[in-house]
Amino acid sequence: MAIREILTAPDQRLRQVSTPVEVVDDAVRSLMDDMLETMYDAKGIGLAAIQVNVPKRIIVMDLAGEEEEPSPLYLVNPEILDPSDDTNLYQEGCLSVPEFYEEVERPARCRVRYLDYEGVERAIDAEGLFATCIQHEMDHLNGVLFIDHLSRLKRDRIIRKLKKEQRQAAFA
Repeated sequence: MAIREILTAPDQRLRQVSTPVEVVDDAVRSLMDDMLETMYDAKGIGLAAIQVNVPKRIIVMDLAGEEEEPSPLYLVNPEILDPSDDTNLYQEGCLSVPEFYEEVERPARCRVRYLDYEGVERAIDAEGLFATCIQHEMDHLNGVLFIDHLSRLKRDRIIRKLKKEQRQAAFA
């Protein structure tokens, strides 16, 4: 397992639409293991493969708290089914948009169909933080960042700050 570099906005590679995985094999499982290790190292709760520069429809998540036993979830080729009409507002952050948090409104519940770590088709009902997280990560697979759900003014302000921080880091 290895910790991979996480792409950060405004990197245009984050805007790619990810392609489906043909088969869940050892290479895909190795990637998912690396993604999980990378996510844990960055103190995140979800990570899409595109965030580590692999444009495949793969997500890893773990919503367990710091004092809880890890509970990783591997989702290959996930699809959101039946999103609810009622919504929740959550303050979201993102490993690809570091140190910025904003409220985003999303469906409160949804059903997700996916292939698991072994390539077995599964479906799970998601609500609350789990529903928000899966929808956030699914956005990544479609080239969308959580800041795209914000007003243009807020989004542009965040991008300007990220660009400035990246310029300063390049000269440090």
